[in-house]
Amino acid sequence: MTNQASTSHPILEIRNLVRRFGTTPVLDDISLVVNPGEFFTLLGPSGCGKTTLLRLIAGLDQADSGCLKIDGKEASGTPAHSRPVHTVFQSYALFPHLTVRDNVAFGLRMKRVPAAEISARVDQALDWVQASALADRRPDQLSGGQKQRIALARAAVNEPRILLLDEPLAALDLKLRLQLQEELRQLQKRLAMTFIYVTHDQDEAFALSDRVALLNHGRLAQVGTPQELYERPASAFVAQFFGGCNLIPARRTGPNTAATSLGPLRITSEPVLGTAEGEFQLGIRPEEIRLLTPGLEEENSVLASVLECRFLGAETRWRLEAGGLELKVVTHGRASDHERQPGTQVRAELPASSLRCLSITLPSVYAASSPKKEI
Repeated sequence: MTNQASTSHPILEIRNLVRRFGTTPVLDDISLVVNPGEFFTLLGPSGCGKTTLLRLIAGLDQADSGCLKIDGKEASGTPAHSRPVHTVFQSYALFPHLTVRDNVAFGLRMKRVPAAEISARVDQALDWVQASALADRRPDQLSGGQKQRIALARAAVNEPRILLLDEPLAALDLKLRLQLQEELRQLQKRLAMTFIYVTHDQDEAFALSDRVALLNHGRLAQVGTPQELYERPASAFVAQFFGGCNLIPARRTGPNTAATSLGPLRITSEPVLGTAEGEFQLGIRPEEIRLLTPGLEEENSVLASVLECRFLGAETRWRLEAGGLELKVVTHGRASDHERQPGTQVRAELPASSLRCLSITLPSVYAASSPKKEI
């Protein structure tokens, strides 16, 4: 079954969308596109506007201004029941008095689909979510994971152009959540359907998504593949949101050099940026900092004191202090008992090729419409 027709236009196009609650902007000048067949995730901290944006797409709320097109057609003003989208909620929203089969069939019956077709499509949808054996049960006889599978089947059986998912796995325990993440990704690939997914969990977003839109205070911070957001963050906020990046205040001193409280640092990953005064921030991931063999000095190496060292099996996590800054470091393998003692002096290298120049403030708008990439 193929739900996405071949089109030359995006399945969803949003331009300059604004939504205010009173005088407070909840979404501020949002522009993005979603391509047919993408698994696209809206990510961000609580209160950033991601669920409001999902509700605007679903037709459950109306924007104050801007353009929202689904399949090339303006959708603003179109009621929710007339849009080619279906929503899966965290609360499942199953009818308690109906069996699983009748819950899944409900939308098709409202559309007056022939009974024989309903039966075949319901059987297929239950098979998609590995829930055929649950067909005759009622919701109060199901576990949380089973209810979520049925909610997915009920939405997918209607063959929407876009399936909207509002933190559907948030109420599940970690083991089940990880299992359903994998099943959800496989289902999306099998159906070739466009999924737009809301979550505050960066690991979940990275595990599931073709592309991610990161929101902050109602604005787009960055849009891109998980790899792009992690390796090439557009701002200090993006860098910090993904993986707890170390941020180092810096001042430009040359095309590829910066002055910091750690001492002068050279950057070869990109040209040094900055404000008119040359001020910016350098970012480096904890796993990119190298702890050197005692006595060895390399370019961009600094003397640091151990604040804390925790052995976690496959990796060791460090907190170091250098130049009045705290640096987080992740290494593989076990440190010696001496190295782990607080106050021990170690030498840390910040490779020039791993340092990233980051803007101090959030860009006003960051939109991306690059085609989907598998990574």
